[in-house]
Amino acid sequence: MISQASVKRKIPLHSIGKVASNAMSSDAKSYLKIGDVARLVGVSPSAIRGWESLGLTRPLRSESRYRLYSKEDVRQLKKARYLRKVRGLNAPAIVQMLKRDGVIRPPSDGAASAIGPRLRQLRSQRALGLAEVANTVGISVGFLSAIERSQMSASVGTLRKLARFYRTNILDFFDPTESNIRLVRPEKRKVLEAGPGVRMELLAWGNTVMEPHLFRIAPQAGSGESYAHEGEEFLFLLRGELKIALAGEEYSLKRGDSFYFESATPHHWKNPGRSETWVLWINTPPTF
Repeated sequence: MISQASVKRKIPLHSIGKVASNAMSSDAKSYLKIGDVARLVGVSPSAIRGWESLGLTRPLRSESRYRLYSKEDVRQLKKARYLRKVRGLNAPAIVQMLKRDGVIRPPSDGAASAIGPRLRQLRSQRALGLAEVANTVGISVGFLSAIERSQMSASVGTLRKLARFYRTNILDFFDPTESNIRLVRPEKRKVLEAGPGVRMELLAWGNTVMEPHLFRIAPQAGSGESYAHEGEEFLFLLRGELKIALAGEEYSLKRGDSFYFESATPHHWKNPGRSETWVLWINTPPTF
């Protein structure tokens, strides 16, 4: 007779992914792959990946990089589907509502929440009250307070207003204290969450004459209101589509398109598609 212990010893450890072996035992929690979750929730896998880019879910990863979803992830995605289908909310609005209700947890790496303490620091250094800053910038006191406490995120347009008020630029919100480095690995990029569904990844920093970013823009997410600043900008669409308006004139960009304009022209933009948009976005000089 083969004992239960001997059977267990014959299971190769390398067949159990890092997530299962390090995070928890298989009988403690069961995980689902994205195809299974899509069927349970009633949406497409691409929609789930788009919601993930907004921070709506944060699946674990197996050794082979497969997404692994928990029962809690499924419940959260079902809630999002309900809000989209019944309430008619778009993805950024869903995320904002779930964040407000405390359903979505802050990211463990702190990337999205780093801007709050930085804004509070800038205000404290100038001995300014919340009302004074909020009224000047044109937002509510409650919204500014929520941003500083990392409970809500501000759009690119609002961040630009705050940066102009503090006589700095959005680059300062990344806190790029390191000196120039030639090579930046993807995992070493500095990240800023600029409103629901907009992720800015800084590709180089230090004493540079260019400010290169990778913008990852979720479906229906965008910059918010128009903004302007000094300099010039170059865009190259790596993935998806983008609509950008300059002084009332609208342009539709698709994968492979490039775009160049003067930053002083008031502009705003949005991802009108159903999948995440990736944009190589370069400002010069670093005044964004």
